[in-house]
Amino acid sequence: MTLRDGVFTLGDLPLRRGGVLPEARIVWRTHGTLAPARDNVVLYPTSYGAQHPDLEWLIGPDGVLDPTRWFIVIPNMFGNGLSSSPSNTAPWPTVVTAHDNVAAQKRLLAEVFGVERLHAVYGWSMGAQQAYHWAAAYPDAVDRAVINCGSARTATHNRVFLAGMMAVLEAAPEYDGTALFAAQPSAALRAFGRLYAGWALSQDFYRAGLHVSALGAPDLDTFYRTDWEDRFGRRAAADLLAMLRSWDAGDIADGGDLVAALRGITARVLLMPSETDLYFRVADNAAELPHLKHGRLAPIPSVWGHRAGNPVANPADAAFIKREVRALLDA
Repeated sequence: MTLRDGVFTLGDLPLRRGGVLPEARIVWRTHGTLAPARDNVVLYPTSYGAQHPDLEWLIGPDGVLDPTRWFIVIPNMFGNGLSSSPSNTAPWPTVVTAHDNVAAQKRLLAEVFGVERLHAVYGWSMGAQQAYHWAAAYPDAVDRAVINCGSARTATHNRVFLAGMMAVLEAAPEYDGTALFAAQPSAALRAFGRLYAGWALSQDFYRAGLHVSALGAPDLDTFYRTDWEDRFGRRAAADLLAMLRSWDAGDIADGGDLVAALRGITARVLLMPSETDLYFRVADNAAELPHLKHGRLAPIPSVWGHRAGNPVANPADAAFIKREVRALLDA
């Protein structure tokens, strides 16, 4: 399998909602080989808190994305600590949107790889938001879009969760009131991880004791620490806050007519929510479906909540996703 890494510099990047991202850059990785016709490209944007190594588990000849067939490009989104982020860029603007990410990614594909059209864009969670934005903003450049646990517009209930998580970080004494922290707010990050654990996995997941039997934690306190506190403690708090603001701003219509934006999508769209996701509900995708020209709704039958869409330790959900995605890519 061919791997290649790089950094794409964009200069000072004007942003959709005002301001500039100074000396913007995207850190990227590719898997596989670009076909001579440049017609085998699958774009795979990153999700909240994730960097490209965290998401590569599903790439492989027997995986969801087969690098022997597809040229898979992973652009790290702004704010994730590798690409331009508060932890490596100052001053940091108020909000960097999914629109800003996909516009920068379009330049990356064209200027580095000479690619103008995508066979598919695949994304989970915030990666799914970016996939939806790609399909809406550049309908002539996207043939297929996999929306894995994501939505076209961040729902009000989802925003309520995000408001609480942002408030936890912003209440830390280390917070500067704008975007940065004088030091890592360890107490706030501990609370952040514990609150996140209550939303990322479903009530049914906990009722079944899967945090012990499937994830190997001997007890609930260990699970909090190993799966959540340690996970977010590895990321700069300012980066986590910036990505929350991007998530909150997710909207393919950018405050305008959502139905019109959905109707403008020409790609084949696979809407693949988890049946028990507390962020991106099946109902959100079901409301979008009638307005898509070529949409299909295939809920993941899972108790794993939002994490059903990123089933590293969950073979049944991984098999479901592989089957659905491969069918779309082959269509």
